[in-house]
Amino acid sequence: MNMRDDEDDLFADGIQPWARQVRSGSLSFRKTVEICLQRVNDNAMLNAFECLDAERALATAAALDALLASGTDLGPLMGLPMGVKDIMAVEGLPTTNGSNADTAELTGAEGSLIRRLRRAGMIPLGKTRTVEFALGATGLNSSRGTPWNPVDRQVHRIPGGSSSGSAVATACGMVGLGLGSDTGGSIRIPACLTGIVGYKSSVGIWPLDGIFPLSSSLDSAGPLCRTVADAVLLHTLLSGEAVSARAGVSGLRLGIVEELFQDDLDPQVAEDFERVCQLLERHGARRVKLSFPEVHERVPLFSAIVPAELINTLTPERFQAIRQGVDAVTVSRAEAGLATRAHEYVGAQQRRRQLVDKARATFDQVDLWLSPTCPFLPMPVADLQQTAGHERAMLASRNTQPGNLLDMCGLSLPMHGDTLPTGLQLTMPLNQDARLLSVGLAVERVLRDG
Repeated sequence: MNMRDDEDDLFADGIQPWARQVRSGSLSFRKTVEICLQRVNDNAMLNAFECLDAERALATAAALDALLASGTDLGPLMGLPMGVKDIMAVEGLPTTNGSNADTAELTGAEGSLIRRLRRAGMIPLGKTRTVEFALGATGLNSSRGTPWNPVDRQVHRIPGGSSSGSAVATACGMVGLGLGSDTGGSIRIPACLTGIVGYKSSVGIWPLDGIFPLSSSLDSAGPLCRTVADAVLLHTLLSGEAVSARAGVSGLRLGIVEELFQDDLDPQVAEDFERVCQLLERHGARRVKLSFPEVHERVPLFSAIVPAELINTLTPERFQAIRQGVDAVTVSRAEAGLATRAHEYVGAQQRRRQLVDKARATFDQVDLWLSPTCPFLPMPVADLQQTAGHERAMLASRNTQPGNLLDMCGLSLPMHGDTLPTGLQLTMPLNQDARLLSVGLAVERVLRDG
């Protein structure tokens, strides 16, 4: 069923092999951009991009080729084409925030994240599609189009959201990596459903200016990429922290929360998760059962915080003015913020802080929380037109939202074989990103080598 075209996929093994190829002289930055643009054209049915910046990308690549030839090497990210989620401003490109309503000024001018990546030599190939206002986990966008998950070229399956276009572009080798944001799982879910790696950074590590603010409390940014090593490159660039892999997973205490995360899994997801746990145990890791029933509070807490903060961004007046041009599903989700009372919002934030402290205490017993990223396989878009499929799709963020509410950083790694993708989620407390990525490198190696 997996119908990906790997011919000319320069990044199938990650960024570093591509970077070595360029420095060997067998490939140039301009040729890289040409190949990526051709892949976009050849895979137009996937609908990954909102807009392209082809001429400027080619010119930038040529200038970087000349710079490298002169002896100036900006590092392994130099000349790397990237997809930029269209809630992030890029100078010279429009910002839609996934909506037909004009909200570009709320995103503002190009922010420090894009500027820092440009200084490292990265090349924005274009803006990738997103769910409207980044408020949705399936990837569907009736306003501006839903990307097609490349794992199946016969059936239009959900790509996951809200960083849908960045996931599709990365999974198909159109770019070296895609930039995403994550408020309730919007990096990890599409990474899971398209079979790639997604890294949700701790809130505050990646700068968020120049990015549409869905939730000032929960928003974070991160990459969708092919390997954990790719995520490490971005983390090191932005934080200055070096990351090296653990010697292995021996002694690693895998926290398995008994509530919520294992409920009502698709059989393939349950089978893959058990297989991975057993594999890690054979390499010396140990499962530790945890009880944290408070994860069931995710729905009332998320519902009291995120819609209210979105309305705060839009303002009630603007929301009422644009609602006729906004998708009906987005309207229904956002307008809940109009009804949220101040004491409900404050109470939800206070309760969240209590749960953050309680969750952090569990890490005296374990090194990480481990779970499936998403409880189901990427379902056909058509299934969401039926009541049962729609209700099932609403569980897309069930396993990821707790990480946001509990102030965690997270990774999603592919754990499937040749079937439809399934994802393995690793989460750790706030600001333990370097440790998370170090463990992620070791886990990824075990999954790869068996």
